[in-house]
Amino acid sequence: MKKKIIAALIAALTITAFAGCNDVSENKTSSNDNSTSASTVSNSLEKTSFNLGHLNSTAHLLGFVAKEEGYFEEEGLDVTLTLFSSAAELSTGLESEKLDVAFIGSVPSITFQSKGHDLTIFGGAMTNGHGYVIKPEYVEGLSEWDVSILKGRNVASVKNSVQDAELQILLKDKKIEIGEGKDKVNIVYFDSQKDAYNALQNDTIDAVSAYSPYTSLAESQGYKIVYRCSEEPLLENQPCCRQVAATEALEKYPNSYKAFERALIKAYKFTQENKEQTVKDVKKYIDIEEDLINTELYGGYGTSVPDPDKQGTVALKNSIVELGYTEDYDIDKLYNTDIYKNALESLIAENPDDKIYEELKKHFDEFE
Repeated sequence: MKKKIIAALIAALTITAFAGCNDVSENKTSSNDNSTSASTVSNSLEKTSFNLGHLNSTAHLLGFVAKEEGYFEEEGLDVTLTLFSSAAELSTGLESEKLDVAFIGSVPSITFQSKGHDLTIFGGAMTNGHGYVIKPEYVEGLSEWDVSILKGRNVASVKNSVQDAELQILLKDKKIEIGEGKDKVNIVYFDSQKDAYNALQNDTIDAVSAYSPYTSLAESQGYKIVYRCSEEPLLENQPCCRQVAATEALEKYPNSYKAFERALIKAYKFTQENKEQTVKDVKKYIDIEEDLINTELYGGYGTSVPDPDKQGTVALKNSIVELGYTEDYDIDKLYNTDIYKNALESLIAENPDDKIYEELKKHFDEFE
């Protein structure tokens, strides 16, 4: 089991090193990577109206930045962003054709696919960014602790989520059983991360799962961090949220999805070169203090990158299948890396000296 998880770490994204490329928060670059007008681009698109579903998470900043900085419009797309509360709602939105794209966690994306949902992963949205927090009285007097601190506690989480799978991986490694009792961890499931987090206010809940920005928000409110997945060797660089669409839609509108991906790649470049403005863009969608947003985006706990990271996601799929979290299936049929590849190559052709695009291409070539 441990070897399979470690394989996921090796394969998973390590693009945080790109932060060294032009950290210029005050020097905002032009949104125009090329001279092609939106009207000219739109003539080649099969459809121009896109609906993007997202969660209440800083993890989905690529969509926020692409919208606020005009990259969708630049690519000829009219994109509407809609907030949802759970991965299940996002999946339903795709299948009912109310959504064209959704940012969905890697674990629910995998489980939906394994259960026969015709949904394809075609890009990434975030790596790492989650963890668990606990009420401060349970760690009082301790200078350090690990997941064992959850023994005998009621822990709120979300079924079919990256956070839940990661907790089960860590508990299995520590040989800690799930269930009621002083030597076990009792997991109490909620429908959404928001509901799980709010349950922490109840006397019956001792700890809770958290994706960004809930971890930083909880810490600011006095709760203590049990662990961040980026700091756990078994979970480090875990592929989290993926870009997901209906398989039929990807086949029907290839140019439009390529344009969508180009906008997200441009947004990623912007996040690396304009950190201060990125935080302001994200705040329009995630209304918490800017310093908490900055911690989640640039504190080293997670990275938002559009690369599909197929090798890392496949390794994660194999790990949760071994864990018994879902049934095995052929993920290759529901994984499209061509859209990202073509979008990135087109941007490199237009901007041959861009170092960030070159680094993205280098990683993609190695870990497709």
